[in-house]
Amino acid sequence: MTTAVTESTFEQEVLQSDKPVLVDFWAEWCGPCHAVSPVLDRIVEERNGEIKLVKVNIDEEQELAMRFGVQSIPTMILFKDGQPAAATMGARPKGDIERQLGLTAESP
Repeated sequence: MTTAVTESTFEQEVLQSDKPVLVDFWAEWCGPCHAVSPVLDRIVEERNGEIKLVKVNIDEEQELAMRFGVQSIPTMILFKDGQPAAATMGARPKGDIERQLGLTAESP
């Protein structure tokens, strides 16, 4: 369900996507990154394919992290029409993440 993207696949998977893409910048050693991962899965699942979720491992893809100003992880950036539309950082409750990304919860 979640796609790992690299410098070589980022443009196709994210920038050229026909639907919004939630990009999760993370690292294997990051505890909060692992904590927020199932929350992001749920946000995407509840939207029935309206949003795509991809992951960028910042240890392997440092250029992408620098390109989008990622200084702390987890950082989640929502791309719409190939442009960053909203972002949030840190492991937060689902409702907080949805609000900060401009997504409204479809059910409480």
